[in-house]
Amino acid sequence: MLLQELSDIFASDGPLAQAVPDYRPRQAQLELAQAIEEALLNHTTLIAEAGTGTGKTWAYLVPAFLSGSKVLVSTGTRTLQDQLFRRDLPRLRNALALPISVALLKGRGNYVCHYHLDRLAGDERALKSRSEIGQLRQIQVFAQQSRTGDRGDLAEVPEDADIWSRVTSTRENCLGQECPNVRDCFVLKARRQAQDADLIVVNHALFMADLALREEGITDLLPTVELVVFDEAHQLPDIATRFLGTSVSSHQLLDLARAAEVAGLAHARESTNWSEAGKRIEHAARKLRLAAAPIEKMPGRKATFQAIPNPEEFDAALDELLVVLDQSILLLNVVSEKHPDLAAVAKSCLDIRARLYQWTQPDRQGRNALAPVRQDDEPAHPDDPDGKSEPAVRWVEQSLHHMRLHSAPLSVARIFSRYRSKEQAWVLTSATLSVNGDFGHFLRQLGLWDARTLSWESPFDYASQGVLYVPKALPLPSDRYFNERFVDALMPLVKASQGGVLVLCTTLRAVDRIAELLQERFDDEAIDRLLLRQGESARRALLERFRAGNNAVLVGSASFWEGIDVPGDALTLVAIDKLPFAPPDDPVLEARLNVCRSQGGNPFMEYQLPEAAIALKQGAGRLIRSERDWGVLMVGDTRMIDKPYGRLLWRGLPSFARTREPGQAVEFFRKKQQAGA
Repeated sequence: MLLQELSDIFASDGPLAQAVPDYRPRQAQLELAQAIEEALLNHTTLIAEAGTGTGKTWAYLVPAFLSGSKVLVSTGTRTLQDQLFRRDLPRLRNALALPISVALLKGRGNYVCHYHLDRLAGDERALKSRSEIGQLRQIQVFAQQSRTGDRGDLAEVPEDADIWSRVTSTRENCLGQECPNVRDCFVLKARRQAQDADLIVVNHALFMADLALREEGITDLLPTVELVVFDEAHQLPDIATRFLGTSVSSHQLLDLARAAEVAGLAHARESTNWSEAGKRIEHAARKLRLAAAPIEKMPGRKATFQAIPNPEEFDAALDELLVVLDQSILLLNVVSEKHPDLAAVAKSCLDIRARLYQWTQPDRQGRNALAPVRQDDEPAHPDDPDGKSEPAVRWVEQSLHHMRLHSAPLSVARIFSRYRSKEQAWVLTSATLSVNGDFGHFLRQLGLWDARTLSWESPFDYASQGVLYVPKALPLPSDRYFNERFVDALMPLVKASQGGVLVLCTTLRAVDRIAELLQERFDDEAIDRLLLRQGESARRALLERFRAGNNAVLVGSASFWEGIDVPGDALTLVAIDKLPFAPPDDPVLEARLNVCRSQGGNPFMEYQLPEAAIALKQGAGRLIRSERDWGVLMVGDTRMIDKPYGRLLWRGLPSFARTREPGQAVEFFRKKQQAGA
């Protein structure tokens, strides 16, 4: 395909202009599409930062469509995944009149499992309420009528309803070809469609799950493709860390104990005392939970492998649990062929045992928390010249009645980068990949040393569309009365704004306190505005009410900093309480900072500041979503102005007009609202 063809397609009289109302050519969009085509032709990696409004979705879909290659598009969220599949892809396919086959593929937990649905229906004692009985009936009807079994298509049952975990499968409890419902399996149907399609839409979580399985030698999840496009690519490092790690919870162990007892009593009653076998697992699991972190010493805290309060007691309890699981595996293997349920429990037991074993390696000679493992034929890495692989960090998360053991790679760079074959092209795109034009942090995180990096500014006129306001008089975020002073500074803007207000906080505790303070002020000053806070209902429901409210106020934390698109007057004020530095008690972050420090680096400048800069840019990006949007971005953290590193942060934001005077911010609202009226 010639580059000239792309310019024809994106031209003012091209097929896109004829098919899309209000289409306008964008030079940045064309250049991005041409760079993607070049990467595809040369089988290289392109990292493309494209500001909001560039039109990056069609910039990567058009060359993907025209290439004739098999393509995988991975998104950061299921919301964008569904939007691509149901809106963007059909519109582009019609505009270009191309017979492109498209498939949507999600993780198995998104599809109803006929086998587990039938099991639950046969044991209604397991249903916890009348509401769940009604939900079960709805899911049964849905499973009979649906072609996909995608739970996202059944809006009547909330996506966070507990029943979904019991009518979907996991890799551990899936019966595979032994399942009596294998011919009707929605997961297998979706995977077959993906194998046959020209373009497959997945999300990063599924891509990373596939990567993790390939590390184990399993290669049947995602099809082989010539082009992989990662949209919302800034999320990849965190998602990769999560999916390339492992965890085992006390809940999983107790569920295993119950499943072994139920399956054994139902299908191999005479083989052993299954109730006793289940109780042995329960007892050993509880003993490990108590040994991991005594409640009176560290309630609700996290402890790394090195910092477990009673290491000898923990090691002994872990050894005991492994012995109990070994005994259970032997019992289950003897009878596993009698029924698929027994085979599934045996498989789960073996998997949990393997994950727990990681906590014995290395042993405590030297009390080392980091456990590096490298293949003999694995080449040295530019960031690891001695050829030693990146280690893993392990920690315990403890609450009053719950314990979870985590393990995560200290770096995902080597594993992620070696996943691209020489015959593939990769494109990673987002509006937030660099720190003031420097891609170094992102490149280091994913090990993409040979990638080409390009950047395009947003076409929006930020200087006239928005104002960045950092109040002068606020105390530092560490001040005990910071939240009160922040709300004092915010209230004049809330009253001046006739549109919606999004308050982004760095902690859930701040969400509750700031929402509480705002409600008090609304009551005291007789302000009649809808106030929404994260946690009072599902995220999707909150956003729907926020958009519909037109001048509502929504207070949220991490999940609201990105992936929110509220154009127009429904959002004219975004207020950020503090700079989004990651919490210092995060074990993975702590370990990464320690390694950086031990190598003579500056962890704040090399890791914490770039992470905060990218997160801040994401939060700020909620304000202006189209050429007609306008508003004020208020940042309540004066360190952005007063500290030397602050320049790196505010220079990385959109080029808003800037002020520290509340009167100028209020006047901006007055002029814009007057002009709109």
